[in-house]
Amino acid sequence: MKPIFTLVFIFFCSALCVAQHDNKIIIGTIDSINSKILNEQRKIWVHVPNGAKAGQRYPVIYLLDGDAHFYSVGGMVHQLSAVNGNSLCPEMIIIGITNTNRTRDLTPTHNGNAKFMSPEMAKVSGGGENFTAFIEKELMPYIDATYPTTPYRVLVGHSLGGLMVVNTLIHHTQLFNAYIAIDPSMFWDDKKLLNQTREALAKQDFTGRALYLAAANTQPEGMDINNVAKDTTPNTMHIRAIVELNDVLKARGLKGGKYNYKYYNDDDHGSVPLIAQYDALRFIFDFYRLKLTPDDFSKLDMAVVKRIEKHYEQMGKHLGYKVMVPDGMANSLGYQAMGMKHYTEAEYLFKMNTVNYPENSNVYDSLGDLYKEKGNKVKAIELYKKALTLAEVADTRKKLNELLKK
Repeated sequence: MKPIFTLVFIFFCSALCVAQHDNKIIIGTIDSINSKILNEQRKIWVHVPNGAKAGQRYPVIYLLDGDAHFYSVGGMVHQLSAVNGNSLCPEMIIIGITNTNRTRDLTPTHNGNAKFMSPEMAKVSGGGENFTAFIEKELMPYIDATYPTTPYRVLVGHSLGGLMVVNTLIHHTQLFNAYIAIDPSMFWDDKKLLNQTREALAKQDFTGRALYLAAANTQPEGMDINNVAKDTTPNTMHIRAIVELNDVLKARGLKGGKYNYKYYNDDDHGSVPLIAQYDALRFIFDFYRLKLTPDDFSKLDMAVVKRIEKHYEQMGKHLGYKVMVPDGMANSLGYQAMGMKHYTEAEYLFKMNTVNYPENSNVYDSLGDLYKEKGNKVKAIELYKKALTLAEVADTRKKLNELLKK
Protein backbone atom coordinates (compact mmCIF):
# COMPACT_ATOMS: atom_id res chain seq x y z
CA MET A 1 0.00 0.00 0.00
CA LYS A 2 1.52 3.27 -1.10
CA PRO A 3 1.95 5.79 1.75
CA ILE A 4 0.09 9.08 1.55
CA PHE A 5 3.41 10.96 1.47
CA THR A 6 5.79 9.66 -1.17
CA LEU A 7 8.86 11.54 -0.01
CA VAL A 8 10.92 9.15 2.10
CA PHE A 9 12.00 12.02 4.34
CA ILE A 10 8.49 12.10 5.76
CA PHE A 11 9.08 8.63 7.22
CA PHE A 12 11.77 10.04 9.46
CA CYS A 13 9.69 12.96 10.75
CA SER A 14 7.21 11.52 13.21
CA ALA A 15 4.39 13.43 14.81
CA LEU A 16 3.73 13.45 18.53
CA CYS A 17 3.78 9.84 19.68
CA VAL A 18 2.41 9.95 23.19
CA ALA A 19 -0.98 8.37 23.74
CA GLN A 20 -3.96 10.68 23.85
CA HIS A 21 -7.24 9.61 25.45
CA ASP A 22 -10.15 11.77 26.57
CA ASN A 23 -8.15 14.94 25.87
CA LYS A 24 -5.34 13.76 28.15
CA ILE A 25 -1.74 13.23 27.15
CA ILE A 26 -0.60 9.99 28.76
CA ILE A 27 3.10 9.21 28.97
CA GLY A 28 2.95 6.14 31.18
CA THR A 29 1.15 3.98 33.69
CA ILE A 30 1.69 3.03 37.33
CA ASP A 31 2.18 -0.68 37.89
CA SER A 32 3.15 -2.53 41.04
CA ILE A 33 4.79 -5.75 42.13
CA ASN A 34 4.72 -7.55 45.44
CA SER A 35 8.28 -8.22 46.53
CA LYS A 36 8.96 -11.19 48.76
CA ILE A 37 12.62 -10.17 48.92
CA LEU A 38 11.84 -6.69 50.25
CA ASN A 39 8.62 -7.79 51.96
CA GLU A 40 6.61 -4.91 50.51
CA GLN A 41 4.55 -3.76 47.54
CA ARG A 42 6.65 -1.71 45.10
CA LYS A 43 5.17 0.78 42.66
CA ILE A 44 6.83 1.24 39.29
CA TRP A 45 6.18 3.86 36.66
CA VAL A 46 6.15 2.43 33.15
CA HIS A 47 6.46 4.08 29.76
CA VAL A 48 5.99 1.96 26.63
CA PRO A 49 6.43 3.68 23.25
CA ASN A 50 3.05 4.51 21.81
CA GLY A 51 2.00 2.95 18.53
CA ALA A 52 3.99 -0.24 19.10
CA LYS A 53 3.14 -2.84 16.50
CA ALA A 54 2.47 -6.48 17.30
CA GLY A 55 5.77 -8.27 17.79
CA GLN A 56 7.78 -5.09 18.22
CA ARG A 57 10.10 -5.10 21.24
CA TYR A 58 12.21 -2.47 22.97
CA PRO A 59 15.34 -2.05 25.12
CA VAL A 60 14.60 -1.13 28.73
CA ILE A 61 15.85 1.71 30.91
CA TYR A 62 15.66 1.00 34.65
CA LEU A 63 15.56 4.34 36.40
CA LEU A 64 16.41 4.69 40.10
CA ASP A 65 14.60 7.51 41.94
CA GLY A 66 12.08 6.87 39.18
CA ASP A 67 9.48 9.42 40.23
CA ALA A 68 12.11 12.18 40.13
CA HIS A 69 13.50 11.46 36.65
CA PHE A 70 10.69 9.66 34.78
CA TYR A 71 9.39 12.72 32.96
CA SER A 72 12.75 14.02 31.79
CA VAL A 73 14.12 10.67 30.65
CA GLY A 74 10.86 9.73 28.93
CA GLY A 75 10.73 13.01 27.04
CA MET A 76 14.39 12.82 26.13
CA VAL A 77 14.20 9.28 24.78
CA HIS A 78 11.11 10.23 22.78
CA GLN A 79 12.86 13.28 21.34
CA LEU A 80 16.04 11.40 20.43
CA SER A 81 14.28 8.40 18.95
CA ALA A 82 11.12 9.62 17.26
CA VAL A 83 10.83 13.41 16.81
CA ASN A 84 12.05 15.60 13.93
CA GLY A 85 13.56 12.68 12.09
CA ASN A 86 15.80 11.72 15.00
CA SER A 87 17.17 8.19 15.27
CA LEU A 88 19.92 8.89 17.79
CA CYS A 89 18.80 6.13 20.13
CA PRO A 90 16.14 3.42 20.02
CA GLU A 91 12.65 3.86 21.32
CA MET A 92 12.73 2.34 24.78
CA ILE A 93 10.57 1.12 27.62
CA ILE A 94 11.27 3.12 30.78
CA ILE A 95 10.83 1.58 34.21
CA GLY A 96 10.85 4.16 36.98
CA ILE A 97 11.49 2.48 40.33
CA THR A 98 9.96 4.70 43.00
CA ASN A 99 11.29 4.77 46.56
CA THR A 100 9.88 3.40 49.79
CA ASN A 101 13.07 3.69 51.85
CA ARG A 102 15.69 5.40 49.73
CA THR A 103 18.57 5.22 52.20
CA ARG A 104 18.03 1.52 52.77
CA ASP A 105 17.80 0.58 49.09
CA LEU A 106 20.41 2.86 47.53
CA THR A 107 23.34 2.21 49.86
CA PRO A 108 25.37 -0.96 49.22
CA THR A 109 26.91 -1.08 52.73
CA HIS A 110 25.78 -0.14 56.22
CA ASN A 111 27.17 3.11 57.59
CA GLY A 112 25.67 3.84 60.98
CA ASN A 113 27.86 6.90 61.50
CA ALA A 114 27.07 8.78 58.30
CA LYS A 115 27.53 12.44 59.17
CA PHE A 116 25.28 14.00 56.57
CA MET A 117 22.06 12.18 57.55
CA SER A 118 20.06 11.58 60.70
CA PRO A 119 20.90 8.58 62.91
CA GLU A 120 17.49 7.11 62.07
CA MET A 121 18.26 7.16 58.35
CA ALA A 122 21.81 5.88 58.78
CA LYS A 123 20.54 3.03 60.93
CA VAL A 124 18.65 1.43 58.02
CA SER A 125 21.41 1.88 55.45
CA GLY A 126 23.09 -1.00 53.67
CA GLY A 127 20.18 -2.69 51.89
CA GLY A 128 21.55 -2.16 48.41
CA GLU A 129 22.39 -5.79 47.71
CA ASN A 130 18.91 -6.86 48.77
CA PHE A 131 17.46 -4.18 46.51
CA THR A 132 19.58 -5.45 43.62
CA ALA A 133 18.29 -8.97 44.27
CA PHE A 134 14.73 -7.58 44.02
CA ILE A 135 15.56 -6.01 40.65
CA GLU A 136 17.25 -9.12 39.29
CA LYS A 137 15.02 -11.88 40.63
CA GLU A 138 11.60 -10.24 40.83
CA LEU A 139 11.32 -6.98 38.91
CA MET A 140 13.16 -7.94 35.72
CA PRO A 141 11.31 -11.24 35.24
CA TYR A 142 8.02 -9.43 35.81
CA ILE A 143 8.86 -6.67 33.31
CA ASP A 144 10.03 -9.18 30.68
CA ALA A 145 6.86 -11.23 31.10
CA THR A 146 4.51 -8.24 31.04
CA TYR A 147 5.98 -5.79 28.52
CA PRO A 148 7.53 -6.16 25.02
CA THR A 149 11.19 -6.06 26.06
CA THR A 150 14.48 -6.98 24.43
CA PRO A 151 17.50 -8.22 26.43
CA TYR A 152 19.27 -4.83 26.23
CA ARG A 153 19.05 -2.97 29.57
CA VAL A 154 20.31 0.37 30.86
CA LEU A 155 20.59 1.35 34.55
CA VAL A 156 20.43 5.06 35.44
CA GLY A 157 21.02 6.57 38.87
CA HIS A 158 21.80 9.94 40.43
CA SER A 159 23.49 10.67 43.78
CA LEU A 160 22.91 7.60 45.97
CA GLY A 161 21.29 6.11 42.90
CA GLY A 162 24.56 6.70 41.07
CA LEU A 163 26.38 4.92 43.86
CA MET A 164 24.15 1.90 43.28
CA VAL A 165 24.81 2.07 39.53
CA VAL A 166 28.55 1.71 40.16
CA ASN A 167 27.95 -1.01 42.73
CA THR A 168 25.87 -2.96 40.21
CA LEU A 169 28.49 -2.57 37.50
CA ILE A 170 31.25 -3.86 39.78
CA HIS A 171 29.41 -6.65 41.61
CA HIS A 172 26.69 -7.62 39.09
CA THR A 173 28.39 -6.73 35.83
CA GLN A 174 26.18 -8.77 33.49
CA LEU A 175 22.89 -7.53 34.89
CA PHE A 176 22.82 -4.49 32.59
CA ASN A 177 24.43 -3.62 29.28
CA ALA A 178 24.95 0.06 30.01
CA TYR A 179 25.35 2.06 33.21
CA ILE A 180 24.80 5.79 33.78
CA ALA A 181 26.15 7.11 37.10
CA ILE A 182 25.27 10.79 37.60
CA ASP A 183 27.17 12.61 40.34
CA PRO A 184 27.37 9.39 42.40
CA SER A 185 27.94 9.48 46.16
CA MET A 186 31.22 7.59 45.97
CA PHE A 187 32.34 8.96 49.34
CA TRP A 188 29.81 6.68 51.07
CA ASP A 189 31.15 4.55 53.93
CA ASP A 190 34.71 5.92 53.73
CA LYS A 191 34.86 5.23 49.97
CA LYS A 192 34.45 1.49 50.43
CA LEU A 193 32.90 0.98 46.98
CA LEU A 194 35.58 3.17 45.41
CA ASN A 195 38.26 0.89 46.83
CA GLN A 196 36.37 -2.18 45.65
CA THR A 197 36.13 -0.65 42.19
CA ARG A 198 39.89 -0.12 42.07
CA GLU A 199 40.40 -3.83 42.77
CA ALA A 200 37.70 -4.98 40.35
CA LEU A 201 39.04 -2.96 37.43
CA ALA A 202 42.35 -4.76 37.73
CA LYS A 203 40.91 -8.25 37.24
CA GLN A 204 37.32 -8.20 35.92
CA ASP A 205 36.16 -8.36 32.32
CA PHE A 206 33.59 -5.78 31.19
CA THR A 207 33.18 -6.87 27.59
CA GLY A 208 30.03 -5.41 26.08
CA ARG A 209 29.40 -3.06 29.02
CA ALA A 210 29.32 0.73 28.87
CA LEU A 211 29.69 3.27 31.69
CA TYR A 212 28.99 6.99 31.57
CA LEU A 213 30.12 8.94 34.65
CA ALA A 214 28.97 12.52 35.24
CA ALA A 215 30.26 14.95 37.87
CA ALA A 216 28.61 18.22 38.92
CA ASN A 217 30.27 21.34 40.23
CA THR A 218 29.81 20.89 43.97
CA GLN A 219 33.03 22.39 45.26
CA PRO A 220 33.04 25.69 47.20
CA GLU A 221 33.74 29.01 45.49
CA GLY A 222 37.39 29.59 44.84
CA MET A 223 38.09 25.96 43.97
CA ASP A 224 38.01 24.31 40.58
CA ILE A 225 38.07 20.75 39.34
CA ASN A 226 41.85 20.90 38.87
CA ASN A 227 42.78 21.70 42.46
CA VAL A 228 39.90 20.26 44.48
CA ALA A 229 41.67 16.91 44.85
CA LYS A 230 44.19 18.57 47.17
CA ASP A 231 41.48 19.70 49.57
CA THR A 232 40.74 17.64 52.69
CA THR A 233 37.63 19.33 54.07
CA PRO A 234 34.22 17.58 54.29
CA ASN A 235 32.77 20.16 51.89
CA THR A 236 34.59 18.57 48.96
CA MET A 237 34.43 14.88 49.83
CA HIS A 238 31.66 14.26 47.29
CA ILE A 239 33.45 15.70 44.24
CA ARG A 240 36.85 14.41 45.35
CA ALA A 241 35.57 10.84 45.41
CA ILE A 242 34.15 11.16 41.90
CA VAL A 243 37.39 12.65 40.59
CA GLU A 244 39.26 9.78 42.19
CA LEU A 245 36.93 7.26 40.58
CA ASN A 246 37.51 8.83 37.17
CA ASP A 247 41.28 8.78 37.71
CA VAL A 248 41.10 5.06 38.47
CA LEU A 249 38.94 4.37 35.44
CA LYS A 250 41.21 6.37 33.16
CA ALA A 251 44.29 4.60 34.48
CA ARG A 252 42.97 1.04 34.42
CA GLY A 253 40.18 1.26 31.86
CA LEU A 254 37.00 -0.73 31.61
CA LYS A 255 38.43 -3.95 30.19
CA GLY A 256 36.48 -4.94 27.11
CA GLY A 257 33.92 -2.18 27.61
CA LYS A 258 33.67 1.52 26.88
CA TYR A 259 33.82 4.42 29.30
CA ASN A 260 33.25 8.15 29.20
CA TYR A 261 33.39 10.86 31.85
CA LYS A 262 32.30 14.49 31.84
CA TYR A 263 32.53 17.25 34.40
CA TYR A 264 29.70 19.81 34.25
CA ASN A 265 31.14 23.07 35.51
CA ASP A 266 27.87 24.99 35.07
CA ASP A 267 25.64 22.49 36.86
CA ASP A 268 25.25 21.63 40.52
CA HIS A 269 24.12 18.37 42.10
CA GLY A 270 20.45 19.12 41.51
CA SER A 271 20.59 20.37 37.92
CA VAL A 272 23.10 17.94 36.42
CA PRO A 273 20.81 14.92 35.77
CA LEU A 274 19.04 16.40 32.75
CA ILE A 275 22.07 17.32 30.68
CA ALA A 276 24.02 14.25 31.81
CA GLN A 277 21.20 11.93 30.79
CA TYR A 278 21.27 13.42 27.30
CA ASP A 279 25.04 13.12 26.93
CA ALA A 280 24.99 9.59 28.33
CA LEU A 281 22.38 8.38 25.83
CA ARG A 282 24.36 9.92 22.96
CA PHE A 283 27.50 8.15 24.19
CA ILE A 284 25.92 4.75 24.82
CA PHE A 285 24.08 4.67 21.49
CA ASP A 286 26.76 6.29 19.35
CA PHE A 287 26.40 3.34 16.96
CA TYR A 288 22.66 3.73 16.45
CA ARG A 289 22.16 6.62 14.06
CA LEU A 290 21.69 5.87 10.37
CA LYS A 291 23.21 8.70 8.36
CA LEU A 292 21.69 9.15 4.92
CA THR A 293 22.44 12.15 2.74
CA PRO A 294 20.20 13.82 0.13
CA ASP A 295 22.53 12.26 -2.45
CA ASP A 296 21.77 8.80 -1.05
CA PHE A 297 18.05 9.40 -1.48
CA SER A 298 18.50 10.74 -5.00
CA LYS A 299 20.60 7.74 -6.08
CA LEU A 300 18.90 4.98 -4.08
CA ASP A 301 20.90 2.30 -5.85
CA MET A 302 21.76 -1.16 -4.53
CA ALA A 303 24.88 0.18 -2.79
CA VAL A 304 22.72 2.49 -0.67
CA VAL A 305 20.22 -0.29 0.06
CA LYS A 306 23.00 -2.66 1.13
CA ARG A 307 24.54 0.03 3.34
CA ILE A 308 21.21 0.49 5.13
CA GLU A 309 20.90 -3.27 5.62
CA LYS A 310 24.49 -3.48 6.90
CA HIS A 311 23.85 -0.67 9.40
CA TYR A 312 21.06 -2.62 11.07
CA GLU A 313 23.15 -5.79 11.10
CA GLN A 314 25.89 -3.91 12.95
CA MET A 315 23.34 -2.37 15.29
CA GLY A 316 22.22 -5.86 16.22
CA LYS A 317 25.78 -6.82 17.13
CA HIS A 318 25.95 -3.89 19.54
CA LEU A 319 22.56 -4.63 21.09
CA GLY A 320 23.03 -8.39 21.27
CA TYR A 321 20.03 -9.42 19.17
CA LYS A 322 18.90 -9.23 15.55
CA VAL A 323 17.68 -5.81 14.46
CA MET A 324 15.75 -5.61 11.20
CA VAL A 325 15.34 -2.64 8.89
CA PRO A 326 12.05 -1.07 10.03
CA ASP A 327 9.19 -2.12 7.79
CA GLY A 328 8.03 1.47 7.30
CA MET A 329 11.50 2.55 6.19
CA ALA A 330 11.91 -0.33 3.74
CA ASN A 331 8.39 0.23 2.42
CA SER A 332 8.90 3.96 1.84
CA LEU A 333 12.28 3.42 0.21
CA GLY A 334 10.77 0.69 -1.96
CA TYR A 335 8.11 3.05 -3.30
CA GLN A 336 10.71 5.72 -3.93
CA ALA A 337 12.78 3.21 -5.88
CA MET A 338 9.66 2.26 -7.86
CA GLY A 339 9.07 5.88 -8.72
CA MET A 340 12.66 6.11 -9.99
CA LYS A 341 12.19 2.90 -12.06
CA HIS A 342 14.82 1.20 -9.90
CA TYR A 343 12.86 -2.03 -9.92
CA THR A 344 15.69 -4.24 -8.72
CA GLU A 345 16.15 -2.13 -5.59
CA ALA A 346 12.39 -1.87 -5.02
CA GLU A 347 11.95 -5.63 -5.28
CA TYR A 348 14.84 -6.22 -2.88
CA LEU A 349 13.34 -3.85 -0.29
CA PHE A 350 9.80 -5.18 -0.57
CA LYS A 351 10.96 -8.81 -0.42
CA MET A 352 13.10 -7.95 2.61
CA ASN A 353 9.92 -6.86 4.36
CA THR A 354 8.08 -10.09 3.50
CA VAL A 355 10.92 -12.05 5.12
CA ASN A 356 11.27 -9.82 8.18
CA TYR A 357 7.57 -9.10 8.76
CA PRO A 358 5.64 -12.12 7.38
CA GLU A 359 2.52 -11.35 9.45
CA ASN A 360 2.16 -7.81 8.10
CA SER A 361 -0.39 -7.68 5.28
CA ASN A 362 0.96 -4.41 3.92
CA VAL A 363 4.33 -5.90 2.92
CA TYR A 364 2.60 -8.25 0.46
CA ASP A 365 0.36 -5.46 -0.82
CA SER A 366 3.43 -3.33 -1.57
CA LEU A 367 5.24 -6.14 -3.39
CA GLY A 368 2.02 -6.74 -5.32
CA ASP A 369 2.04 -3.08 -6.39
CA LEU A 370 5.54 -3.55 -7.78
CA TYR A 371 4.57 -6.59 -9.86
CA LYS A 372 1.43 -4.81 -11.02
CA GLU A 373 3.50 -1.90 -12.28
CA LYS A 374 5.91 -4.30 -14.01
CA GLY A 375 2.99 -6.02 -15.74
CA ASN A 376 3.22 -9.32 -13.87
CA LYS A 377 -0.50 -9.79 -13.28
CA VAL A 378 -0.23 -13.35 -11.92
CA LYS A 379 2.27 -12.42 -9.19
CA ALA A 380 0.37 -9.25 -8.29
CA ILE A 381 -2.90 -11.22 -7.83
CA GLU A 382 -1.09 -13.84 -5.74
CA LEU A 383 0.36 -11.20 -3.42
CA TYR A 384 -2.87 -9.21 -3.05
CA LYS A 385 -4.64 -12.44 -2.08
CA LYS A 386 -1.90 -13.19 0.45
CA ALA A 387 -2.27 -9.70 1.95
CA LEU A 388 -6.03 -10.17 2.30
CA THR A 389 -5.62 -13.44 4.20
CA LEU A 390 -3.86 -11.42 6.90
CA ALA A 391 -6.06 -8.31 6.95
CA GLU A 392 -9.09 -7.12 5.03
CA VAL A 393 -8.05 -3.75 3.56
CA ALA A 394 -10.40 -1.98 1.16
CA ASP A 395 -7.66 -0.61 -1.08
CA THR A 396 -6.07 -4.04 -1.50
CA ARG A 397 -9.46 -5.63 -2.25
CA LYS A 398 -10.16 -2.97 -4.86
CA LYS A 399 -6.84 -3.54 -6.64
CA LEU A 400 -7.37 -7.30 -6.62
CA ASN A 401 -10.87 -7.00 -8.08
CA GLU A 402 -9.64 -4.69 -10.83
CA LEU A 403 -6.97 -7.20 -11.89
CA LEU A 404 -9.39 -10.14 -11.79
CA LYS A 405 -11.75 -8.31 -14.17
CA LYS A 406 -9.03 -7.84 -16.78
